[in-house]
Amino acid sequence: MKKIIILALAFITALQLKAQEGHQLWLRSKESLPVTVICTMHSPTLTIAEQELRNGWQGESGATVKLTIKKNKALKSDGFRLDKNMIEATTDLGILYGVYSLLRRQQTGEKMIGTISNPSYQIRILNHWDNLDGTIERGYAGHSIFWRKTNPFVVTLKDKALWKAYARANASIGINGAVLDNVNASPKILSENYLNRVKSIADVLRPYGVRVYLSVNFASPISLGGLKTADPLDSSVIMWWKNKVKEIYSLIPDFGGLLVKASSEGQPGPQQYGRTHADGANMLADALKPYKGVVMWRAFVYTANDDDRAKQAYNEFMPLDGKFRDNVIIQVKNGPIDFQPREPFSPLFGAMKKTSIMPELQITQEYLGHAVYLVFLSTMWEECLKSDTYQQGEGSTVARCTDGSIYPQKYTAIAGVSNIGLDSNWCGHPFAQANWYAFGRLAWNDTLSSSQIADEWLKMTFYKDASKKLRERNYKIDWTKNFLKPVKQIMLESRETAVNFMMPLGLHHIMSANGHYGPGPWWAPKGVRPDWTPPYYHQASSNGIGFDRTAKGSDAVSQYHQPLATEFNNLATCPEIFLLWFHHLPWNYKMKNGRTLWNALCYHYDKGVKQVHRFQQEWDNLKPFVDSAQFKLVQLKLSQQYDNAVLWKDACLLYFQQFSKMPIPKDITPPVHKLKDIIANEFKHRND
Repeated sequence: MKKIIILALAFITALQLKAQEGHQLWLRSKESLPVTVICTMHSPTLTIAEQELRNGWQGESGATVKLTIKKNKALKSDGFRLDKNMIEATTDLGILYGVYSLLRRQQTGEKMIGTISNPSYQIRILNHWDNLDGTIERGYAGHSIFWRKTNPFVVTLKDKALWKAYARANASIGINGAVLDNVNASPKILSENYLNRVKSIADVLRPYGVRVYLSVNFASPISLGGLKTADPLDSSVIMWWKNKVKEIYSLIPDFGGLLVKASSEGQPGPQQYGRTHADGANMLADALKPYKGVVMWRAFVYTANDDDRAKQAYNEFMPLDGKFRDNVIIQVKNGPIDFQPREPFSPLFGAMKKTSIMPELQITQEYLGHAVYLVFLSTMWEECLKSDTYQQGEGSTVARCTDGSIYPQKYTAIAGVSNIGLDSNWCGHPFAQANWYAFGRLAWNDTLSSSQIADEWLKMTFYKDASKKLRERNYKIDWTKNFLKPVKQIMLESRETAVNFMMPLGLHHIMSANGHYGPGPWWAPKGVRPDWTPPYYHQASSNGIGFDRTAKGSDAVSQYHQPLATEFNNLATCPEIFLLWFHHLPWNYKMKNGRTLWNALCYHYDKGVKQVHRFQQEWDNLKPFVDSAQFKLVQLKLSQQYDNAVLWKDACLLYFQQFSKMPIPKDITPPVHKLKDIIANEFKHRND
């Protein structure tokens, strides 16, 4: 079966080379109408803005569009105002963002006149987990667009063309930064040859407003500089970083700053010298301060101890609130564990009142089916950003606690872990492009709905191809009713569908060790630290299932502000979507709908499988609207997703049934696999 799938993917890849391979993303070329552009100022960025207008104008034929840069108190530095055939901004980048917004609105039918648009976050950045040998950690769309193993320091015209297309795509959705290397950073990134390549990348990205940043290894002064220590309070270490930062800015004057993963998962950091995260971050911040650079210091930390892993980031960082320099931003994952299909928001959001905090979202689908599953992540991020922390009373959402609305942060920022690679369509799955798009749109406007974002992306990505096909075949079909509406509904349901067939009702981290892809609630080999194994999280036994984080358990609920602490602690008020995240419950616990907990799990898993099957059926009806290669690729990936949904359902129900001793309801399709076979073939289930 696997060989057949590989051959089919190869065949489809060959078709893509001749058909619509998706490389143009949501910026597919179109026949433009005549337009006159008036702009009295000049810069490389403004030249791009004018070209984009001339190449993509869909408004009134022969219209004149005026681009104006002037002071306007209502506009932030990247903001813009749209009026009838006019774009006004305070900077040339504001003009460029306004142009892309205007062209998008022409395609989607959004309001244009009198529109003022300012970004929610100042720094809207992609984190690339790209290694210097060209591989990508948690990357499912081919090798790196920045780095390669052979001839690593040669910059070709092909490289520059790819980087330009990347920069253009980012600018079109307001992304203005890129961390070029993995958070598990190699010290080599700061060596002369690699910095020269970074300079070449920065030169291409700069006209599109995309600044470059680098992940750095905290022990670089030792491994690269030959020092005996990386102690952040050591004068020789401080001087080494100051000199290195000066070297970087001599090459890249607009360099953005540094991203640091330290004292985490084996990465070196200040704690090994008896120092704090603040000591380490502030040392780097001081080196960057003269150049207006920032430090993004990740809060993804946990150690192998008996404390609940979900509590550890809060416990380490809350005592340091107010001790960081003002150009340090603490980068916090959306949930307290690790990009799970569903988590409650991290309690650090809103709790750190004197420190800049930035959300870290994962665009690449590490725990959500990689580049195989169709999962629109915007609904997950919207759920997080709109969650109320209550830290400053009702309405203190995660978004408002991080975008400067509530706390006076010097810098506001949001990061997305990139899903971009060398695959012809950038992301491995046509619909994975929607997650790149959605991140950019939410980073610009954190109040947008997933429905609006999906609507925009579908119209910009599929409408041109669909219209052409319908005209060629003389079809009289309503595109909005027969394509836009059903596909949009698939996208909006897709994340909940994945939760249903993978980890419903608050279950989390029960995947196998096989690349965080398939099911593996049993995985707990000897010698592996408990918090890297699923049984640590689901704690299934004859007594029940779930992690007790109530006041009687790990007391993780106490890290949330009232009334959330009480709400999560109380079974009567805890949302059922987080039930097993906060509570360990008996198998016969009665749910609100009267079902037992065991039966509720069974029906969730079964519902997820049925939802994917429905997605398959609905997609099969959409062939007239989609390029043939794209249609077949999505069709094949939905088939793989369905097979894996069945596998997840069978594996989890058969495994947990050993503890529940309860039958699977008769109106649910019985398992088609045997548990022993699933376990035996655990490392053979990936098809991507």
